[in-house]
Amino acid sequence: MQLYHFSDDPGIGVFQPRPVRVPSARPPGRDWLNGPLVWAIEAAWQAMYLFPRDCPRILLFPRAETTAADRAAWFGDNPARALAYMEWDWLQRLREATLYRYALPSAPFEDLEDAGMWVAREPVTPLACETLRDLPAALREAGVELRLTETLTHLRPVWDTTLHASGIRLRHAKDWV
Repeated sequence: MQLYHFSDDPGIGVFQPRPVRVPSARPPGRDWLNGPLVWAIEAAWQAMYLFPRDCPRILLFPRAETTAADRAAWFGDNPARALAYMEWDWLQRLREATLYRYALPSAPFEDLEDAGMWVAREPVTPLACETLRDLPAALREAGVELRLTETLTHLRPVWDTTLHASGIRLRHAKDWV
């Protein structure tokens, strides 16, 4: 299992566990996920992090249980592996951003069984670091179609479909309350 961590910092020698910046409501018994952890993402889901850090975005992925109607409504005939929605105001930052993709060892991570996310409760030394300078190209290479919109608010109904929807940094989106 290949795990990654994305950062705008090119010089991380050891990832130290730290609490999330903005705690989330967690199911009973899972509040520890707001505590000090090192977060990683599986290679198959890395497209969710091919954006500037605070960029609000929504990514849609078909799942095994996705209905033909939901696939048609959101993807049409598009063969993309996923769709990524981002506000127009972030396009220039996406084009200019440089990210660093750190390859991480699979031990000591534990699988959260949620969209390829893994966590470690102890410090983790990266195996390698790769510089990513063309994020739109990286998204294309990952099979993701980037869709630009004035705001993301009209996408709220996607959470009522059979698609997997990941909303990231939505607190920075226009009119997202």
